[in-house]
Amino acid sequence: MIGMLTGRVESVESDSALIDVGGVGYEVRMSVSDLGRIHAGQETRVYTYMNISQDAVTLHGFLDKDAKKTFLQLIRVSGIGPKVAQSLLSTLTPIQLAHAIADNNATALAKAPGLGKKGAQKIILELKGSIDLSQIEGAKAPEVATHQPVDAGMEQVVEGLISLGWRQQDAQQAVKEAIADNDINTPLAAEDVPRVLRFALALMDRGR
Repeated sequence: MIGMLTGRVESVESDSALIDVGGVGYEVRMSVSDLGRIHAGQETRVYTYMNISQDAVTLHGFLDKDAKKTFLQLIRVSGIGPKVAQSLLSTLTPIQLAHAIADNNATALAKAPGLGKKGAQKIILELKGSIDLSQIEGAKAPEVATHQPVDAGMEQVVEGLISLGWRQQDAQQAVKEAIADNDINTPLAAEDVPRVLRFALALMDRGR
């Protein structure tokens, strides 16, 4: 899975940017606000999420980690896909969106094209209480975080499973089991990510 790109902006369109990474051009779907912050010829770093569907493989990009985190929370809401999540982030910043959810402000959310009032209410119902406003606003992270470093490789595998339709909790459990069963060292090395993804998929398929 592709979790981040660092390269030169080749071009910027109305809903995407073309990022040149070592001679390979990646078309990345981005929010209007993020696209307004970059320009052709600029060196940039984009945090990405790869969505795999029956019709296409789409790369979604974010200039900030908070925006990517918010996007991932949104697409886990039933009925909310990547296109609508990106639309929301084009309408509201992550902190504005978090406050709208905390304040039960469905009207603010419903301003995003393609969402509607019912979809906004569903987002509030499923995400209220799960978004940490202090972290999004830049407050210090809890001390426990320093003792629990993020395994980027594991996150990539979990994101890949989620994009294939599996629930986050089930995906995380399968990844842990796959690593333990096959004596794979953590944090995951880049070359181990595809292997762990295959093992985890096999475990989940057997558990259906």
